[in-house]
Amino acid sequence: MKGLELARNYYETYGKKLIDAVEPALFHRAAFGLCGEGSQCFGYDDIFSQDHDFAPGFCIWLSDADFAAYGQALQQAYDNLPDTFLGFSTQNILATDRLGVMPISRFYQRFTGSPTGPATLLDWLMTPEAQLASATNGAIFHDEDGAFTAVRNRLLAFYPEDVLRKKIAARAAIMAQAGQYNLLRLIKRGDAVAVTLALARFTEATISMVHLLNRRYTPFYKWGFYSLKTLPRLADTAAPLLAEAAKLPAHLSKSSAPQCHDLAFDLTEKLCALVASELRAQGFSQTPDNFLQNHLGDIMAGIKDPQLSAMHPMVDCPN
Repeated sequence: MKGLELARNYYETYGKKLIDAVEPALFHRAAFGLCGEGSQCFGYDDIFSQDHDFAPGFCIWLSDADFAAYGQALQQAYDNLPDTFLGFSTQNILATDRLGVMPISRFYQRFTGSPTGPATLLDWLMTPEAQLASATNGAIFHDEDGAFTAVRNRLLAFYPEDVLRKKIAARAAIMAQAGQYNLLRLIKRGDAVAVTLALARFTEATISMVHLLNRRYTPFYKWGFYSLKTLPRLADTAAPLLAEAAKLPAHLSKSSAPQCHDLAFDLTEKLCALVASELRAQGFSQTPDNFLQNHLGDIMAGIKDPQLSAMHPMVDCPN
């Protein structure tokens, strides 16, 4: 059973009864669901995920006023729900702050730094993608009032155009620098550790780029590739190439440097060609070649905000 299914079943069995025991009218103002941190919130959980924090439970989100009035009593009622459900136990929960009763404002403050999400373009730029992914994953089981879902929908509308261009430019720069240039030089040098670092940087930037071109936030790094494989654009071609690229450090120890270099060149060029083609298709760039560094001018030229335009292209990709 998946964690989201378990959470929904637990909510459908006990959620309404829980509210009725404290304040029945609250059901029309509260939101219920499961989203936030944890693989089960993304739907990426499997048998290996059940070693910790896989347990029956759900979130109850309240306005600040309702939380002040009813939060303590509602949390006490929630804590008194059955410890076991469908063969799973709440004793498996380690991160106790991810479930139960919380203000809507606190939930979004935790992930975005603001009770209503990023306010300025700079806020949007500097809020980590993984945090935005966690704030918008999972499922909402009930939100009659709509206050929780209103913020969620604003975040799901994705980055403002200027921020999207800034981030795409940064990923293009990293893919060119780490993959199309440095990775190949490092293979020639036979520096296996540096090859691994360059490959990791290229892979991470590629995964983020594919998410950006799909208007989806990249989750926490260990789920990034899993998430990429679910995307409608580029995933069917990019995922197999990235899987092959992950084998490059092993090839370096078994093959000659020229052979490994040629393989790395082929894989990185194919991936960058895919991205370059999509950049042109979506109107971010009209640069005809596949060296992604050469696309930065077109991408950045579309940024209208003078502050963002003046910033270094890799401002949100620290070295």
